[in-house]
Amino acid sequence: MTNTLVSIIVPCLNEEKTIGFLLDALSRQSFDSSRMEIIIADALSTDKTRNVIAQFIKTHPSINIKIVDNPKRIIPAGVNAAVAVAQGKYIIRLDAHSIPAANYVELCVSNLEEDKGDCVGGVWEIHPGGEGCLAHAIAAAAAHPLGVGDAWYRLSHREGEVDTVPFGAFRKSLFDDLGGFNEDLLTNEDYEFYSRIRKSGGKIWLDSQIRCIYFARATLSELARQYWRYGYWKLRMLVRFPKTIRWRQALPPLFVLLLMLTLLVSLFIPLYRIFLLGLFGIYWLLMIIGVIPVAIRKKDFSLLIGMPLAIATMHLCWGAGFLYSMIVKIFFNK
Repeated sequence: MTNTLVSIIVPCLNEEKTIGFLLDALSRQSFDSSRMEIIIADALSTDKTRNVIAQFIKTHPSINIKIVDNPKRIIPAGVNAAVAVAQGKYIIRLDAHSIPAANYVELCVSNLEEDKGDCVGGVWEIHPGGEGCLAHAIAAAAAHPLGVGDAWYRLSHREGEVDTVPFGAFRKSLFDDLGGFNEDLLTNEDYEFYSRIRKSGGKIWLDSQIRCIYFARATLSELARQYWRYGYWKLRMLVRFPKTIRWRQALPPLFVLLLMLTLLVSLFIPLYRIFLLGLFGIYWLLMIIGVIPVAIRKKDFSLLIGMPLAIATMHLCWGAGFLYSMIVKIFFNK
């Protein structure tokens, strides 16, 4: 009979720079390591990710680490493959570019055992993904209400029932009963899973004492690709669960649509060019006003430029990805 109580699930692809930090953090957990296993679903990494893992196993023989292949090279498939071989009663899902606090596993398990929620999670402490002013601005934007709306796990210091948590911890039996992650979704797969939990009568619980460092994207191009994916796959998730849409999620595609229509009309009616410039001006002014408190608190006034750029990238790319996904779905049924 296995002594394993907790299975840590980590999907990864080419994470040689960060996987070591995660493994080191997991080796320092307050939870009994003899009752914990780490299962890494590697999407056939082409860098030195596996070498880093192998070296860590060599220097930490007491830590139970397994590697499974993820030939589909997508996150939901990786999670499903790892859970399929998991021995633990509880599943805790983490990312290779995250660093959980020392009591992360212990608090996740205690919340589950106290039946606070069917899925529990905590708060992200968002750190820059690189050096320089822009990387710091992107990290600040990723934790600002203008960028992420009312996402509690990025903003809150309270605990309570929520729609979603980052990563998530849950019973393996629940995961099996619900059929695992949906492999048709390349992004938003966790939110869709949580939607099924709520639809089945379950509860998602956020405990702000559960904390994890998460590294934001380092450049605007990386941020743009990330939020395009978020927007594109959000539409696909909403097709399955239309009632889960929130007002904040409707604003970016509506804003992008307004900009596109105004730009189109302005090609034929010059007066609309003034309206378009005014629209951009008001939007930019609101962004600057919104980030002034952050710049003052951090004593970094370069954020007055970098944060609006990052937030605008998030809004426009999320909205454009959402609209593109809608067009593809409606006109090409894909």
